[in-house]
Amino acid sequence: MFENRSQDLESMLKKNEEFRRLYNHHQQLEKRVLAAENGTAPMENLALGQLKREKLKAKDQLTRMMDQAHAA
Repeated sequence: MFENRSQDLESMLKKNEEFRRLYNHHQQLEKRVLAAENGTAPMENLALGQLKREKLKAKDQLTRMMDQAHAA
């Protein structure tokens, strides 16, 4: 995630507590999604879909925060 914006990402993680909290939450969601998809933590399709939507929402928020900080 944000491979092409690694400098912005590092800066935001250092400077913004809310961004860091949301980023860590996104990382945890990513681990849960991968575990469900790999079969190491089985999950119903409905629950997996909800988890993926939550992960995407977090990523969208992170992107907006990075864009706003970059524009300022």
